[in-house]
Amino acid sequence: MADKFWKWLFRKKRAKEPEENWDWEETVCERDRIDFHDREERKRYLENCLEQIKDAERELELLTGEYNLVTGHLTDMEEIEALPEEQMSELKTVAGKMLVLRQEKNRYLDRERHLTDSEYRQMRSVEKEAEEGLAKLQEAEKYQKLVKQDLNRLDGERHAYAYRRSELNTMLVNLRGMAVICLTALGACILMLLILQFGFHMNTAIGYYLSVAAAAIAITAVFIKYKDAERELNRLSNSVNKLILLQNKVKIRYVNNTHLLDYLYMKYGVESAAVLKDRWELYQEEKEERRQFAEADAKLDYHREQLRELLVRYRVKDPDRWTEEPAALLDSREMVEIRHGLIIRRQALRSQMDYNRKLEESAGTEIREIAAAYPEYAAEITAMVERYEKSY
Repeated sequence: MADKFWKWLFRKKRAKEPEENWDWEETVCERDRIDFHDREERKRYLENCLEQIKDAERELELLTGEYNLVTGHLTDMEEIEALPEEQMSELKTVAGKMLVLRQEKNRYLDRERHLTDSEYRQMRSVEKEAEEGLAKLQEAEKYQKLVKQDLNRLDGERHAYAYRRSELNTMLVNLRGMAVICLTALGACILMLLILQFGFHMNTAIGYYLSVAAAAIAITAVFIKYKDAERELNRLSNSVNKLILLQNKVKIRYVNNTHLLDYLYMKYGVESAAVLKDRWELYQEEKEERRQFAEADAKLDYHREQLRELLVRYRVKDPDRWTEEPAALLDSREMVEIRHGLIIRRQALRSQMDYNRKLEESAGTEIREIAAAYPEYAAEITAMVERYEKSY
C-alpha cells in the first residue's frame, strides 16, 4: 500500500488534455502521452508511425499515376492545338463524322421501340414464312366465320324441324281423338235410331243413311288429314337425319379449322391475323432501323479507329480519350472547358501529394527524434524500420 502511495505522489505529470476542437486533416503526434520505457506502448507508437509512412507512400503512388495521366492529357491538348491547319482540318473532318454518327446512334437508342425484344426475336424466327402464314391465318379466320354461319343456320333449321315435328305429333293425336269422337257419335246416333225404330215404331231409314254418310265423310276427312300429317312427319324425319349428317360434317370442318387457327396463333405468337399483320409491318420497320443502326455503329467504329490513327501519328499519347470526345476537337470552347477541368484536377492532386509527402516526412522525423531521444532503444527502432522496409 505504501509503495502505491509513493508512486502516486511522485508520478510523472500527464500532458494537458487537448481541446476537442480538432482539425480533421491535421495528424497530431502526442509523444508526451506515451511512456517509451513501456515496450508495448513504444512498439505500438512506432508501428503507427510506420503505418503512416506506408499509407502515405501508397497514396503517393496512386496520386502520382493519376497526376501523370492528367498531365499527359494537358500535354496532348497542347500537341493538338499546335498542329498545322491542314492536319487540324483532317482531325476535324473525322471528328465531325463521328459526332454525326454518334447523334444518330443516340437517337436510335432513345427512340420508342416498335416491338419488344421477345416480339422481335419471335418475328425474326418466322420471317421467311410470315407473309405465307398471314395469308393462311386470314383465310382460316374467314373460313371460320363462314363455318360458324353455316352451323348457326343449320342449328336454326334443326330447331325449326323439331318445332314442326312437335306440331305434327300433336296433330296426329288430335286426329286420332277426332276419329274416336266421330265413331262414338255414329254409334250414339245408330243407338238412338234403333230406339226410335223399335221403341216408337218410327221409320228411321233416312236417319241411318244420313248418320252413316256423315260419319263416313268425317272419318274420311280425318283419315286423309292423318295420312298427310304422317307423310309430312316421315319427310321431316328424313330431313332431320340429313340435316344432322350435314351438321356433323360442318362440325368436323369447324373443329379442324379451329385447331389450325390455334396452331398458327401459337406459331406466330399472336391472337389474330390483324395482330400478325400489324406486327409484321412493325417488324419490317424495326429491322430497317436496326440495320441502319448497325451500319452507323460500324461506320462509327471505322471513323473512331481512323481518328485514333491520326492522333497517334500526331504524337498524341492518349488518343482514346479524344476518340470519346470528338466534340472537343470541333469546338474550342469545349476544349477550354476540358483544359480548365484538367488544371483543377491537377491542382487537387498536387495538394493531396504535398499533404502525403508532408505526412511521410513528419512520421520519419518523429521516428528519428525518438531514436535520438532514447538511444538505449535505437537498435530496436532501427530493426523495426528495416523489417518494415523489407516487408513493404
